[in-house]
This record gives sequence, structure tokens and C-alpha cells, in this order.
Amino acid sequence: MIHEDHHESYCHNSEAEHHGDCCSHEHNSHSHGCACCNDSHEHGEEEEMSWWKPALSLAMLAIGMTMSAMDVQWFHSTWVRALWYLTAWLPTGLGVLREAIEKAREGEIFSEFLLMSVASIGAFAIGEYPEAVAVMALYCIGEMLQDCAVSRARGNIKSLIAFRPDHAVIVEGDQRKTVAPADVKVGDIVEVKPGERVPIDGRLTGEAAAFDTAALTGESVPRVIETGEEVLAGMIASESIVRLQAVRPASESAVSRILHLVEEASERKSPAELFIRRFARVYTPIVVGLAVLVVALPWVYSLVELSFRYEFAQWLHRALVFLVISCPCALVISIPLSYFAGIGAASRRGILFKGSNYLDAIAQVDTVVFDKTGTLTTGTFAVSKVEGLSDEQVATVAAIEQDSPHPIARAITDHRPAALVQVMDLKNIAGYGLSAVVDGKKWLVGTLRLLEREGVVFPDELKAVVGTMVAVAIEGRYTGHIVLSDKPKEDAAQAIGGLNQQGIETVMLSGDKQALAEQVAHQIGIKQAHGDLLPQDKAAHIERIKQDGSQVAFVGDGINDAPVLALSDVGIAMGGLGSDMAVETADVVIQTDQPSRVAEAVTLGRRTRRIVTQNIAFAIGVKVLVMVLGVLGIANLWEAVFADVGVALLCVLNSLRLLRGAKN
Repeated sequence: MIHEDHHESYCHNSEAEHHGDCCSHEHNSHSHGCACCNDSHEHGEEEEMSWWKPALSLAMLAIGMTMSAMDVQWFHSTWVRALWYLTAWLPTGLGVLREAIEKAREGEIFSEFLLMSVASIGAFAIGEYPEAVAVMALYCIGEMLQDCAVSRARGNIKSLIAFRPDHAVIVEGDQRKTVAPADVKVGDIVEVKPGERVPIDGRLTGEAAAFDTAALTGESVPRVIETGEEVLAGMIASESIVRLQAVRPASESAVSRILHLVEEASERKSPAELFIRRFARVYTPIVVGLAVLVVALPWVYSLVELSFRYEFAQWLHRALVFLVISCPCALVISIPLSYFAGIGAASRRGILFKGSNYLDAIAQVDTVVFDKTGTLTTGTFAVSKVEGLSDEQVATVAAIEQDSPHPIARAITDHRPAALVQVMDLKNIAGYGLSAVVDGKKWLVGTLRLLEREGVVFPDELKAVVGTMVAVAIEGRYTGHIVLSDKPKEDAAQAIGGLNQQGIETVMLSGDKQALAEQVAHQIGIKQAHGDLLPQDKAAHIERIKQDGSQVAFVGDGINDAPVLALSDVGIAMGGLGSDMAVETADVVIQTDQPSRVAEAVTLGRRTRRIVTQNIAFAIGVKVLVMVLGVLGIANLWEAVFADVGVALLCVLNSLRLLRGAKN
């Protein structure tokens, strides 16, 4: 029976993979740290950073500069100085030069490695040996520090799936066998000891038990799961040994589906990320061309204006400063990292974004539309009144409802055991209710709209009943009704308050009667509430709101909500652990069944967008300033390297602020 289809979403978590590239320098889950500082490049393995290389370069640079300052006699020779600084350059410079050649062979000519190689070799060519060494050494140190920051963020994300179990104990009679989760078959009995993680999705066969679900949902309070209810892989048995009957293969478990969703999420890039990638591909060749013009144009001008004295070394030096500061690493690393960190922080709060594009989209939302039952209310109904129906008739209604997963159906079957009758020709009429034939008589069980549709006459006063009502008609005649009660979730009012504080308008749509919708809306602080809606009516409401130019997020949990979730700018699935439909349709999944997390999702989206904007403005502003100073001869290579590395590091650290307070 689908009054307002209750649809539960299974819980999610996220290991968001970061796929940023710094002028073709990858910082992803299989990439090297800093190419100039690593000893090996084995695919798929995290490589150890060789700090000794930049340390050796810096030590020799410092010794060389000290000897020059102390006027050491034997260090006066140009060849001795060149050889000394070349030796200091080799530990870091060779790696960067090798990467530049490899990238060029792959067709990526204008990489950051090329920029640094040209700047360093150019400095050698004009006799600026210390600056040539400093370019490479400081660049490598900056890259290693950036990689440390990125690794820290990745470690936060990877910790979210540390709950993925690696073994399972199968019980066969008195025998216990330890196997890999992939070897557990549906129907096998699996035993889990206190403190151990559940390896597969299974149904609890013993007594009710408490489970720690924090890794999955972010909830700090242990969850009590009753006999026969489903336990998901990744939960931790809290107090006693439990046994579960596997209900699906490990490859289809909640954990596996989470990882699959995360892989997809990493491919869905925000508009800012996509722009920066396109920008870097065009920007780098342009700045190389501009660097050439920095050298060439003054020479051309000297041919026209004979009083202008042109010095090649001077203008080449300025062009090299221009090249070093032009590298867009700060943008290409920090922007994807910002979204990466935002997705990780959200996951720790029990909120799964299916891509950084949705993190960006939710920041622009100005209207949030909520479904009522199961979203703002508990969805746990209890029969509060029965009118006109005998116990036997209520039991027959329970028999008709017993195969429906809807909370209202469960409430009726919990109130009265189903009668042992044969239910024939059962039909589910979406948005209305059920029809069936029992003992040769046609039964209608559902909303008043169902009775109206079938031409059944009923008392007008039924329309004034406040509460969720299941009307019953037998053989075309109204017989009686069942009234059920539901209540708002504990944090429903907090959710609405949090959104209102951010200037977001809230609306509630419900399939229940207008009076009941208004009653619940008044309790939790929603000003606009619309009841008596079929699924297509909800979609029409969303379309009208969007026509006014609003950016709309819809929060729902029902099968019938799928079209509305897809129609909204951001679809948010609310619900407990379980169903795939909300996961497939929604853009954001709230794992904890708490509407207050919607306000948190908006807050995090806006904070992420604000940090991305800060990084873009800061990086471009500083780089343009130092570029101009370099062309004017005010900034030298040292300052260019410090500015480039410093800007990148500050942007990365700014991005990592998103991980603060991520834990529940």
C-alpha cells in the first residue's frame, strides 16, 4: 500500500579519490609524491619521499654561498663554482628534467617540469648558479610539503573505509571456518565477536544486539538491531557474540556499493574543477609565449630606439622569473583538493555527495522542499483509533497490507495479526492504496481519494479527521477507517531553523491531508505546507518553484519521490539503511536519517565554494603581482620560487581547513 511510499536509503561513506594535476603533475591515489625527490616509480604503490635530495642540494647551496661571502680563494674560479653548483643541482634537477622529457614524449610539452627546467638551465646559462640550484631545491621541497598535505587529506578519507572487513567466520554445525568475505554465500551463518566488524550484510538470527554504526553513519550512539533485522557490513558488534545469515554476496554489500559510488563521485567534477583543467592546458603555453616576448620585445624596441640599451642576460633573467611564478600549481592542486576535503568532511558527518559538482550545486540552493513522512517525521506509525471495523475486518486489512514495505502497512500488521485468508487480485494503485478480492468480495484499502476514484460514498466529516487515515470499503460501500499517528523527528525543527538562518526558504509537500500537513509544518516551523498531493503533483510544485528562478533541493525517501528527486537541482535522499532506489536517484544521501544534516550539507557546500573562491583570488592576485614585478626587474628568481611555492602551500592549507571539525 503506497500512501507516501516509504523508501529507505542504505548508508554510505566515502573514500573520495583526488584527481588533480599540476600542469600534468598528478596527485592521485596512485601517483608519486614529488617526482624530483623519489627513487622509484612503481605503478600503484605509494612511494617514499627522499628528503635527503633537496636537503643535500640546499646544504651544498648554503656552503657555496658561504664560501663566496667569505671570499674563499679557490672558489673564485668560474669552473669550480659552476661544477660545485652543478653537483648541488643534480639531486633534484635530474628528476625534474627527466619528468619534463617523459611528459614531452607523452605529448604534454608544457608541463610544470618544463617550466622549472627552462628556468633552472637558463639561470645556469647567465651565470646565476645559486639561483639555478634554488629553483629546483625549493620547488621540490614545496612539492613534497604539498604532497604531505594532500596525503593527510587522503588519509582522512581512507580512514572512512577502514571498516572494510578482510575475513569472515562461517558456522557449520559445531565447526567454524575463517574465509574471505567474498567466499561467504547467501544463506551462510556468520559469527561476529564483540569488537569485530561485520564482514557481510546479514539478517540477525539471535537476540537483539547493539552495534556501533559510527563508521557507516557518523552516529555516536550504538544502535540496537532487533532479531530478523538487517545488519550491514562495517558495523561493529558491541556487547555480545552475534550470528547473522548472509542476505547478499560481499560484492553487493553496503560497503562494496559505497566504494562503487565513491569511484563514480570522483569522476563528477565541479564546474570550477573543469574550468581550471581547461585553463591550465591553455594558460601554460600562453605564459611560455609571453616569456619569450619578455626577451624579444625589448630587443626589437632597441632596434627602433637606439638610446635604449638592451642586455640579453638581464631580460632572460626577467623571463625566467616570469616562467617560475606563472606555474598554476596552486590552482590546479588546491581547487580539486578543496572539493576532495569537502566530500571527506561531509562523509564524516553522515552525508554522501555523489560528486563535487553536487557539492558546488548545493551551495547555490535557495529553496529546500521536504517530503513529510519518513523525512521530517519518524515514519513510525502506530494505530491510534479504529472506527466502524470489527477485529476480524482489521485482521483482513492486515492480510491485504502484509506484503507492503510501507510504514503504514507495518503499523497495521503490528496492531493486528493478519487473518488467515486468501487474498486474490491484489493491486497497488500508486498514491491511492490497494484493492484486493477476499472471499469473493472486493476490498479497497487506502486514502479517501481511492474511495472517490472508485465511486464509493463516505461521510463528509472524514475529510476533517486530522491524522493519517486508512479508509476501508467492501463491495463498493464505505465500512470504516483506521487512524494512525506519526510524529516529527527530534531534529526536524532544528533542521528548518538551520536552513532559515542561512536565508533558505523551506517548503513541505505531502500525500497526507492538508490539515495534517499544516499541523506538522506548524510544529517544526515550516511556513509553506501542501497536502493531498500525488507524485505528479509534487513534481508540478517543484517545476513551479524552479520557474521562479529558484535553485531547489528536494529531500525525500519514497519510491514515488524518485521523479521529484531527479527533477530538482539537487536531490537529497533521506532514510535509514537499506534501499537502492534513493541511492540511484539522489545526488546526496543522508545516511543518518537526520533532516538537520541537510542544513549541514548546505553549510559545507557554501564553505567549500568560499574556500575555492579564496584560493582562486589569492593565487591569481599574487602571481600577477610577482609577474609584473619580475618583468620590471624588481623580483628575482628567489622571490619567484618562494612566491610560487608559498602560494601553493597556503592554498592547500586553506583547503584543508574543510577537514576541521569533520568528525561527529
